[in-house]
Order: sequence, then structure tokens, then C-alpha cells
Amino acid sequence: MNLRHIEVFHAVYSNGSVSAAARALNVSQPSVSKTLRHAETLIGFPLFRRAAGRLIPTEDAHILFGDVADIQDRVQALREASRNMRRGTQGTLRISALPSLALDALPAAVAKFLTTHGDVRFDLQTVHHDDLLRKLFERETDIAIAYEAPANAPLAHTPLGRGELVALYREQDMPDAPPRLPLAALAGHRFISPVASGPLGRMFARELDRANVVLDDVVSARTFHIATSLVRHGAGLTVVDSFTAQAAMAPGLAWRPLDPAMGFEVTAMYLATRPPGALAASFLKAFAATIAQP
Repeated sequence: MNLRHIEVFHAVYSNGSVSAAARALNVSQPSVSKTLRHAETLIGFPLFRRAAGRLIPTEDAHILFGDVADIQDRVQALREASRNMRRGTQGTLRISALPSLALDALPAAVAKFLTTHGDVRFDLQTVHHDDLLRKLFERETDIAIAYEAPANAPLAHTPLGRGELVALYREQDMPDAPPRLPLAALAGHRFISPVASGPLGRMFARELDRANVVLDDVVSARTFHIATSLVRHGAGLTVVDSFTAQAAMAPGLAWRPLDPAMGFEVTAMYLATRPPGALAASFLKAFAATIAQP
């Protein structure tokens, strides 16, 4: 018996007649009768006998139904799981993000997503740029949200939005800061350098060289988190990404975008052989909407 035979046998047994089974399956009565006869021919014994206009299961049918019911239940569960996957309402998402995005943007997106996807489970972790490939290859995560894909890596990606580099400082150190800060305005202040912090730090270093601006580096911070903490404690001012700056806001701190603007793309990266499913794609849209909010 194949799955179609099992489905028809289950429907006839449960509903008591070919006509009722046909209605339950949304097919014609001749189709049900033909499939049932074919099933009986394959197994070599009758499954029903007619009595007073109804189909009465044989003793063999009663014995067979127990196993058939288990199979039918599993088939129904598989169909329901498939529907949930198409709707993006159930499953586990394993997502990593750079610390700057994991401070606030990722938690905000997850919390909002859970309000409409209550059955979803998340496995979240932070990932540094240099460790991104390893986590994907070793299946520690399925999607990594970062700023720049490693060169020549076998990755596919989905753009999620944009951010930019900003100056983070204590208001008392720059009380009259303009809406956008020229790089030259950073000179003359103690500066916490982000140059060693990864791709964005290198982008900032290139712009300093292009503009021929020399800053008074007092500390080199390898993470934006350390840089923001140093600013909070009065060690100087720094340049970080806009997401870190927003998450770090506290009384007495301020940030300004730079002039010229230094933008970058936020990207979801994954192995080219393992693209996001419907659920993950739905969450990435929600994440993109979260970081697009001012």
C-alpha cells in the first residue's frame, strides 16, 4: 500500500462509507472506490463488506487500521509542519551577529518577532568578524549578521540595511558640536582609536589618510564596546558604528555622524549551499525593518 491507499482506507474506515470518505478527501466517489479496490488487490484480502448500505470493516481491516492510523497521524504532522514552514511560524533560528548589532538591534528585532511568531525558538550568539566563517562552516550558526563578507569566501548574502560611522563623545567635551562632525573637528581631543576593530576600523583609517588628518590616539580599542566604555569614563572621544552609539546612549553622552559620511551595508551571510528557509527569511525582513527605524 502506498500513502494514497492508506489515506483512502483511513477515510473510509473513519467515515463508514465511500461517499463520506470522498467528501472528507474532497475527491469523487469513483476515485475512492477505485483506490480502495486497488489497495485490496495489492494486499490480497478484502477490507470491507457491505451491510445495510454501509461498509463494515473486516477483522483484518481492524488489525490493519492501528498501524494505518499511526502512519496517517505522522503524515498529517508532516503536512502541518510544512504549512508552518511556509507561513514562517515554527522552528528554531540560529543567528549570530556582530557585538555592535547584538547589543540592541538584534534583541529588539527578536522581541518584536516573537509577538507574532510565538512558536519560534532562537539560538543567538555574538560573532567577531574574524570568526564568522568558522562558525558558519562548523554549523555553530546558520546566519551571521555582519558588515562585510570575508573576501573570496563561498558565502551568499542578503542586504538588510545600512549604517554609518559616528563620533561618540561626552557632551561636556564638545558642547557646540554641529549636526555632522568633520574629521578635522576630532583633532585636538584625546582619541580612542577603533582602527584595530575590524573592517569598519580599516575604513575609518583609510578616510583619515585620504583627508590627511592626524588624531591624538591615547588608546587603541579592538572592540567598539571597549571604546564606548572608555568614552563614558572620560578617557576621550571615539568613532563607532551608529548601532553601537545608539545602544550606548546614556546621560551626558552624545553622538554625531561624520562629514564626509562613511556608510556601510548590514548584511546577512550564510553558506551558499544552505540559504535561509521561509522562517529565517521572515525574521531577516523583521530585522531589516528594525534597523531602518530612526
